[in-house]
Amino acid sequence: MFLVGDIGNTDTKICLVNPRKKIIRKINFSSKNITNTQLKEKFKKLKLQNLNLKKCLFCSVVPKTFKIIKKYIKNNYNIKYFELKDIKIDKLIKIKVNKKQIGSDRLANAIGSMNNKDNFIILDFGTATTFDVLVKNVYHGGIISPGIKLSLDTLVENASLIPNLKLRKIDKVIGSNTVNAVRSGFFWGYRGLIDNIVNLIKKETKKSFKIIVTGGFSHLFNKFNNKKVSINRDITIKGLIKASSLIKQIWKKNYYFAH
Repeated sequence: MFLVGDIGNTDTKICLVNPRKKIIRKINFSSKNITNTQLKEKFKKLKLQNLNLKKCLFCSVVPKTFKIIKKYIKNNYNIKYFELKDIKIDKLIKIKVNKKQIGSDRLANAIGSMNNKDNFIILDFGTATTFDVLVKNVYHGGIISPGIKLSLDTLVENASLIPNLKLRKIDKVIGSNTVNAVRSGFFWGYRGLIDNIVNLIKKETKKSFKIIVTGGFSHLFNKFNNKKVSINRDITIKGLIKASSLIKQIWKKNYYFAH
C-alpha cells in the first residue's frame, strides 16, 4: 500500500491506496495553519498502523504546509516520500513548457487525464480557475484566471451591501435582486469566460478537445457550448496514483526522507 497527497492552496487531501491502485481511505483538511496535533487526529482516520506502506507521493503548491507534513511523516512513519516534480514524469508525459513554472497539481491533472489518444482541456475550479491543455500525451501549458470563491469572498468583503451567499446555476441573466444579480454575474460571467477560452484554445491549436472539469464548483459547469463535459473530482489523485508507478524506477537509498 502507499499514500498520495494533494496539497492545494485551500485544502489538502491524502489517500491510502491499495496495490490495485484503488483508494481505500482518505482524509481532507485545510492547508492553512496546520499543526502536528491536527495531523495526528487526521492521520488516525487513515489507520496506517501495522500496514506495509511502501511510499508516499505528493503534489504541493504550498511549501510551508508540505514541510510540516513531511516532518510529521518522517517522525511517525517509516515511509519514503516524494514530490511529483522530483520524479521523472517525462517518462509518462512530455512537457513542452518549463516544468518549474507549472504547479504540480496541474501536472497531476494532466497525467490523470491522458489516455494516449484524446486531446483534453482540464478545467480546475480551485483557489484559481485553471485551464490545462493536453494534446494526446503532450502537455502544452494553460491559463490561470481568478478563482470563483476567491473572487466572491473579495466582493463580499469589500462591498458592504452584498451578503454572504451560495452560488448556484441560474436561468435568467438579469437579476431581480442583489443576490440573484451576484449569482448571475458569477454563473454567466464565468460561463462566458470558460466558453470563450475553450474556443480560443481550439482556434489556436486547430484541434478538438474533450473537457474534464474538477474542483469545488465543477457541478455548476457541466456543459460548455451546449456540450456535456466529464466531471472528475479525483483527477489530481488519479494522476498521482498513475505517477507513483515511476517511483520504483528511481529508487535510491539517499532518497530516504529527501528534502
